[in-house]
Amino acid sequence: MRQSTNNILMIRPDGFRKNEETLDNTFQRNLSVEDANGKALFEFDQLVETLRTMGVHVAVVEADGEKDIPDALFPNNWISFHNDGVVALYPMKAKNRRRERREDIIDYVGNEFGVEAREVLDFTEFEEHQKFLEGTGSLVLDRQHNKAYAAISERTDRLAVERFCEALGFEGVVFHASAHGAPIYHTNVLMSIGSSYAILCSSVIEDAEERSMVIDSLKENGHDVIDISLDQMNSFAGNALEVLNEDGKKICVMSSQAKASLNQEQSQRIATHAEIIDAPIPTIEALGGGSVRCMMCEVFLPKI
Repeated sequence: MRQSTNNILMIRPDGFRKNEETLDNTFQRNLSVEDANGKALFEFDQLVETLRTMGVHVAVVEADGEKDIPDALFPNNWISFHNDGVVALYPMKAKNRRRERREDIIDYVGNEFGVEAREVLDFTEFEEHQKFLEGTGSLVLDRQHNKAYAAISERTDRLAVERFCEALGFEGVVFHASAHGAPIYHTNVLMSIGSSYAILCSSVIEDAEERSMVIDSLKENGHDVIDISLDQMNSFAGNALEVLNEDGKKICVMSSQAKASLNQEQSQRIATHAEIIDAPIPTIEALGGGSVRCMMCEVFLPKI
């Protein structure tokens, strides 16, 4: 099983703004922006062009403009595609984010990439019990070693993590992480796992035993653990994603803010594993509270 893929789904925004239903996300900032959606569209298109220029296969779907879905450009929170043909649908905390789910996306992805969805696992029933698991925002997957890393928060319920792991054959590595007195809303802002490296803000895992558990788990699977500071995490250095180009070359994608926050040693260590590419998305990061990893939904479905 590969850790990364050449096939990426992205949703082009319509009506992007700071989502008033997701304010537990402390990465969202107050920013006065004229034409936030226009700026987000420009940043989105730049990122897509950067990826395609590098040889990454990106399928772009337009957001449904008839719905009020300001966070539509973060599809990885409601859907994931797996190498055994499973498509997983996830329970979302914000009610307006639940409207992002679209069955037609599954057919589109199949046709665009020539892949097959064999089974849909729907975890959205957890919403009825006010329990949530927001896709690969809540779960950082080590697909090569069948591990699912999850930091517990209002958007990442332990029971839902266990149900996911049982259904898809993952081992859960569950812990707690907080900053500024509040749980970190999504695991994928504090860590990223590539084929042979991991980016981790270990300082936000306050319990020493849990911190050691996470680091030891990564190292035992051969990952070079690159620790980042709280300030670097706040610059979205942990919200990176390894992808492949058409030749199988590994690429670490992050925002320009994230790349600029890295020191020379960190950049060099990442570069020994994957080429770093970046794109500026300041409006999306400030108002959306997420970065490039949140915008890219990996497709691992088997070829038809």
